[in-house]
Amino acid sequence: MKTILILEDEKDILEALTALLKTEGYEVKTAHHGREALDYLEKSPMPDLILLDMKMPVMNGWEFTTEFYRLYDHRAPLFVMTAAADAEKRAQEVSADGFIGKPFDLDELLEKIAAALKSPRIRK
Repeated sequence: MKTILILEDEKDILEALTALLKTEGYEVKTAHHGREALDYLEKSPMPDLILLDMKMPVMNGWEFTTEFYRLYDHRAPLFVMTAAADAEKRAQEVSADGFIGKPFDLDELLEKIAAALKSPRIRK
């Protein structure tokens, strides 16, 4: 079973994504901000994919990716989730593997996740 770590501070979005991905057969781990995600990663196996909101309290997406790459050398695909009009630019700023604009189309989201998980780039 593939594991997806979701970093999202909006409770409704986090709950909806968690329910959707679990229904699709993924194991889902969650964090409300980057610091919480780094704490999780310190004690747990690397997830197969990370979905990252950029604007979060405590540690935002930019700060998280800086620390994540420093500590883990980008060992999991990272997708930026943002409501910003320039979602692709936000993803490029943090060297993400892809982006998903909010509000997102659920079918498109699932397709992007499935494609990322098939990528040979994923390293354990």
